[in-house]
Amino acid sequence: MTKRIKLRTLLVGGLITLLFSLLAGRIYWVQVVKADFWAEKAREVWSRSEKLIPVRGTITDRNGNVLAMDVAAYTVAVNPKLIHDLELEDAIVSKLSSILGKSQLSLREIVEAKQKNGEYYQQREVRKEGWKIDKSVADQVIKLQDQLKEETGQKDIGIYLIDQQKRFYPKGSLASHILGYEDKEGKAVMGLESSLDKQLRGTEGEIKYERDGNGVILENGTVNFKPSVDGKNIKLTIDTEIQHYIEEAIQETYDTYKPKSITAIAADPQTMEILGMANLPNFNPNTYWTAPQEKFYDHAIKSRYEPGSTFKIVTLSGAVQEGYFNPDEKYKSGVIKVPGGSIHDIVRQGWGEITFLEGLKRSSNVAFVKLGYERLKADKLMDYINKFGFGKPTGIELPGEINGQVNINPNYATEVATASFGQGTVLVTPIQQVAAVAAVANGGKLLVPHLVKEIQDPVSKKVQVIKPELVRQVISPKTAGLVDEYLEQVVSDKEIGTGRRAYIEGYRVAGKTGTAQKVVNGKYAEDKYVISFIGFAPVGNPKIVLYLVMDEPNDREASGGTVMAPLFKKIVQQSLRHMGVDPVTAVKTTENGMPKHEQTVEIPNVAKQDLTKAKAVLKSSELTYEIVGSGKTVLQQIPKAGAVVGPDQHVYLLTEDRSKLAVPNMKGLSLRDALEMCSLLQLRVETTGEGFVSSQTLAKQGGNKVLKLVLSPPGVQAAEQAQADEKEAKDQASD
Repeated sequence: MTKRIKLRTLLVGGLITLLFSLLAGRIYWVQVVKADFWAEKAREVWSRSEKLIPVRGTITDRNGNVLAMDVAAYTVAVNPKLIHDLELEDAIVSKLSSILGKSQLSLREIVEAKQKNGEYYQQREVRKEGWKIDKSVADQVIKLQDQLKEETGQKDIGIYLIDQQKRFYPKGSLASHILGYEDKEGKAVMGLESSLDKQLRGTEGEIKYERDGNGVILENGTVNFKPSVDGKNIKLTIDTEIQHYIEEAIQETYDTYKPKSITAIAADPQTMEILGMANLPNFNPNTYWTAPQEKFYDHAIKSRYEPGSTFKIVTLSGAVQEGYFNPDEKYKSGVIKVPGGSIHDIVRQGWGEITFLEGLKRSSNVAFVKLGYERLKADKLMDYINKFGFGKPTGIELPGEINGQVNINPNYATEVATASFGQGTVLVTPIQQVAAVAAVANGGKLLVPHLVKEIQDPVSKKVQVIKPELVRQVISPKTAGLVDEYLEQVVSDKEIGTGRRAYIEGYRVAGKTGTAQKVVNGKYAEDKYVISFIGFAPVGNPKIVLYLVMDEPNDREASGGTVMAPLFKKIVQQSLRHMGVDPVTAVKTTENGMPKHEQTVEIPNVAKQDLTKAKAVLKSSELTYEIVGSGKTVLQQIPKAGAVVGPDQHVYLLTEDRSKLAVPNMKGLSLRDALEMCSLLQLRVETTGEGFVSSQTLAKQGGNKVLKLVLSPPGVQAAEQAQADEKEAKDQASD
């Protein structure tokens, strides 16, 4: 008995010893051999990682007006389990549905959502209506939370708001095709948001830290921190005011003519900075999900059109460059035969024997067949078309720009002939057309169009400035100057100029109309047209080139001259005034009564110069001047150096301290220059009228000197001056 007890004791003890040995071995294995592995596993349990989302860069216009920015947003989430336990399904579905605009049926599916095991979910986001909502909507959700908490006496009723951020476009639909949008999932879609996404997005950061079972951060725990880097800020070349002028004007025309689309592009021809660009129909990027697909299409860079007569500018430029265009040479208008067919003018019987300049004014197809097909011939015509950039993308920063299409077969006379006036096998995009005509306006330089002016790094504060980019010199400056003058007469000839409705009083405007039949099923349709107008101003020192194109207006009588030219006038006139481009001070007429604009002059810098030398410089520029003060040195000049004015403009040379100056005669000064003069003289000023100073009166009000200026438009001034001259002549005769 004792022996068996001892044997059992030894057996049990051995088993216990073995178990302890195995346990010790296991502990050694875990804590020593696999210590690093299990420590890492423990850290994974303790650790928590959070992404640090960078702020997306802002997009502003050239003057700093914000067009796109990140703002606070909120996502609505619900706890189906808690809502079920509190029996709040009906109340929450009913009230949350009205706040978010989501159907009660769809909302109930979320509020009562169950897992596969039959248990209710503990959190479900309310998408898409409750996804990244504005603060105003979030405030309504908070009000609902407070109401239900009060009714139930519960601290948590199963409705939550998750703090997030989203993209916001303060100007709504303004420039929507330029900007594009960022969707609620953070994906950049179309426009500059897409093409500049890498610069705008920035870099995500991360923070990792260790915590205990209650979620409290461990005091001596490891913290790894990688900061986020905010996106770069983009300043555009767009001017919000000009963009507004464009969109307001084309909306009115769109509503009247109900076309498939209408596109407008305005640029500075000297730099090819885009000042404004718009398409209709358009969309609001803040509510992009409500817009039908066709509203997202950017016709400015993705649509090809037969350009029609606006393309005659290319043929004209080539003919002038090669010496084939004599404005006074005559030809027989109406019809011209080429191998394979005949080509007619818009007036089929023509206008008889007319000059090539008259043919340009009337937009004669025959004239341009003679210039393009007969004189330039296929090879040279094709060369100029290619030099002006047609057939290739311009390189503007927007994604998805397409090629134009130039498929002229030189062996087919009709293809060469029709291409010379912008129909047939030549298809262009609006942005290509703008770049080409800007080259004519700026002295022959084809430039890459740009929408981005500056890119600023918010961390380093470094600014990358986008400079004008020359593609090639297409025509000589002399040729460009001649073409400008010819195109100006298309607008200024009020009798026969097809672009006469684009004429702006006081400004030198050049332009060309376009009306092209559309091809439907391989044939030109009689009732489907693309109408357009392109032009620039002021001639000689252009500040803006504007292209307008409308696809299929509902009025058969609508044309580039009757509809698009007045639209051009409205936008350009507003834009020039906004940019501070003053109208010329005098407009004379030729013998046949045609408007003849005075040659403009750039004012030289004579400030800080000896008065005698300054007067000599101004005389050499054929500028009149008026000396204000009795000093011997020019302390200041008005207008400032670099201003472009007519030769009749007075230059005021200030030679004494302003406290000693008498009030000079300001007749003929623009309001801006007159105000600057009054500011220097520390005079209060009151103005009536618009335009230029026609008379002035110095008076006293409350013991202070006040200068009252009467302003009149250039034409009114000229008439007043003529009446004054006539009266003076009569007075002298009576004497």
